[in-house]
Amino acid sequence: MKSGRIRSVETMGLVDGPGIRTVIFLQGCHLRCKFCHNPESWAVNGGEEVDAETLFQKILRFRPYFERSGGGVTFSGGEPLLQPEFLLEMLKRCKTEGIHTCIDTAGVGLGQYDEILRYTDLVLYDVKALTEETYKTLCGRSIEETERFQEALRKAGTKTIVRQVVIPGWNDQDEYMAALKQYIESNIPTAISVELLPYHLLGVHKYKTLGLPEPMPGTEAMDKERVKELYQKYFTRTTMKEEE
Repeated sequence: MKSGRIRSVETMGLVDGPGIRTVIFLQGCHLRCKFCHNPESWAVNGGEEVDAETLFQKILRFRPYFERSGGGVTFSGGEPLLQPEFLLEMLKRCKTEGIHTCIDTAGVGLGQYDEILRYTDLVLYDVKALTEETYKTLCGRSIEETERFQEALRKAGTKTIVRQVVIPGWNDQDEYMAALKQYIESNIPTAISVELLPYHLLGVHKYKTLGLPEPMPGTEAMDKERVKELYQKYFTRTTMKEEE
């Protein structure tokens, strides 16, 4: 039986896909995004090891709550694509039971994307940056892997909600939003909506607790009114939500 490592389980998620959702936060992430507010999710050997059957039985206990609202199960992270075999096992179990499935991902995993997307109803896809240079600066890795995931998305035709964290001084300009809109139209045609997430400071204390340097010292929280203005100008057919 396959097992995986998870950080936590949220039973009443309201911002991780349609309806009320059970959200499984898988452990581990290869990116080191300067705006990450969950650095405790990075370590691939962290979290708690759990077998697929035990986790699935827990999901089924919450089924009356999420199905009544048109919800389902969302696999988030960290980066869920770093545990492809375990993720696949859980997605297949959910689909066998007719449970709506969603993955929240930056698209930087270990492959098997085509197979994973066969059992995924919706993707919450985090766009980090639009160019190789900026992606490396903000996330510490090449943009190439997430571009491979975009290719799989296009091939699978899986419905996608694109998410973009808006950071003061980095991507809060009109020029960037116009470029983001074009980027989505060209690279992520499966997108059904866009969510702009204002950068916040709620995770700053975690870096101090973990003994890590603050990655964006001096950066203020993003003005939510400015984000609304940008959203209304460039993404009027979508629904803006605040960053989780």
